[in-house]
Amino acid sequence: MEILHIKNLSFKYPTSDKKALDNINLSVNSGDFVVVCGESGCGKTTLLKMIKSSLSPSGEKSGEVYYKGVNTDSLDSRTAACEIGYVLQNPESQIVTDKVWHELAFGLENIGMPTGQIRRRVGEMASYFGIGEWYHSSTGELSGGQKQILNLASVMAMSPEILILDEPTSQLDPIAAADFISTVKKINRELLVTVIMVEHRLEEVFPAADKIIVMEDGKILHYDTPRNICKELSDHKLMYSLPCAARIKNALDPDGEYPITVREGRDYLSDNFENGIDHLEKDGYTHSEETALECKNIWFRYAKDAPDILKGLNIRIYKNEVFALLGGNGAGKTTALKVFAGLSRPYRGKVEINGKKIKDYKNGSLYRHNLALLPQDPQTVFLKSSIKEDFKEICKVMEYSPDEKEKMINDVSELLGVSYLLDRHPYDLSGGEQQKCAIAKLLLLKPEILLLDEPTKGIDAYSKRNLASIISKLREEGLTVIFVTHDVEFASQNADRCALIFDGDAVSCDTPDVFFSDNNFYTTAASRISRHMFKNTVTAEDVAELCRKNKRKVQ
Repeated sequence: MEILHIKNLSFKYPTSDKKALDNINLSVNSGDFVVVCGESGCGKTTLLKMIKSSLSPSGEKSGEVYYKGVNTDSLDSRTAACEIGYVLQNPESQIVTDKVWHELAFGLENIGMPTGQIRRRVGEMASYFGIGEWYHSSTGELSGGQKQILNLASVMAMSPEILILDEPTSQLDPIAAADFISTVKKINRELLVTVIMVEHRLEEVFPAADKIIVMEDGKILHYDTPRNICKELSDHKLMYSLPCAARIKNALDPDGEYPITVREGRDYLSDNFENGIDHLEKDGYTHSEETALECKNIWFRYAKDAPDILKGLNIRIYKNEVFALLGGNGAGKTTALKVFAGLSRPYRGKVEINGKKIKDYKNGSLYRHNLALLPQDPQTVFLKSSIKEDFKEICKVMEYSPDEKEKMINDVSELLGVSYLLDRHPYDLSGGEQQKCAIAKLLLLKPEILLLDEPTKGIDAYSKRNLASIISKLREEGLTVIFVTHDVEFASQNADRCALIFDGDAVSCDTPDVFFSDNNFYTTAASRISRHMFKNTVTAEDVAELCRKNKRKVQ
């Protein structure tokens, strides 16, 4: 039975000449699990917000959205609030109270539910989502994964018929993301809630979906089952977004049925390839003798009576190196970046930048041609009403000449592929577009060391490849790039070395092929798919290359 119907829906933001949505027609049945994917800026989030009328952006709209046959603009406020649930991308953005129990009850109190019923509903949600141990905690004390589970539980307390999720795992580590997606699957299968989810991390959600929507330039390019989508995208750039098993199959043999889970990928390799050659010969990593950044016995906490976040952190990063920091939510990765950038001062130990103690950089000299930091929320980088004005402002601060300013803005816009966004307001951009523009602004500082906090958050796989190309170019130009990430695949493909932050220190540091081959959870899907046959394959490209070196089995 149809629960959602979208008819001839188009939308254009006030500051844009281009349609964000262009004649969308869509039907979703009750109980379906629908995943929406596509390049950053293709209209995915705008489409979701149109379904939840209270979140619909202002602009030029035509067409209709119907929920159970009723136009969503005509729904009464209680139905709109309760039956269409929405979980935002940023866990911080949706939490409005200071205590977990109050957050769970907040929506129910606002619709005037009786106290006894609220207590029963809140208790049920806390039990179902495993919130009991932190039920009385302050919301500010929760990890990113806990905050997102709390957001989901708060929405589910309203008993929605449709659950809409906008990249809910973008800020979660691999383990927390898998747990969150498992919970969403359970809600869909056991409670029969219709799920519509925008997601770039397709490895986990693709096999759970009944249908996949692929968007491009504000239009629906494909709407089909997961396996059919693999065939339809076999020669499209969005193939890079698909699960690893499908990408391995596409690289080796694009015909036939595609595997989409780790188990199916493993069976595909076992059934079709021998492993007489079980490892790739890779060039050993050689680093510069010069040190770009070094931490020696760093201890840090945010308040005198608070627990230590960093506990004797020791790490050395070489010049012209691409270095990835991984670890769970709350492990201290972002804190480490802030210490590297001089924004947080440790109470013990020292940080050296280019062989000079960080405290010896006076009058902001650390941030002039030395070091730049991209924070986790790229919106905080922007101060003006257009991207170009922001770029001009930073050039003014750096005292570039007018000719130098124009050339630098043009060059960096071309490098990042954001020239078409220069006249747009930063807040009108998608998360991925904001990320690229924020990196472009930082590059105008001409830093020698670039610190990136979750640089792939909110961007699609194809855009990640562009970002990887940019990082490679920066490396060629002599920059040292240090990034914090939950994206193990991006780290495996682009870092020279990776380190795992645990218990306040870097407990493991090695090249990606060694680092990810030894891990069970902080590892890539390619490694899990192939490790029963091959030793050091950590990317889909590695697996495909080694398969080609081996003989095919006779069927």
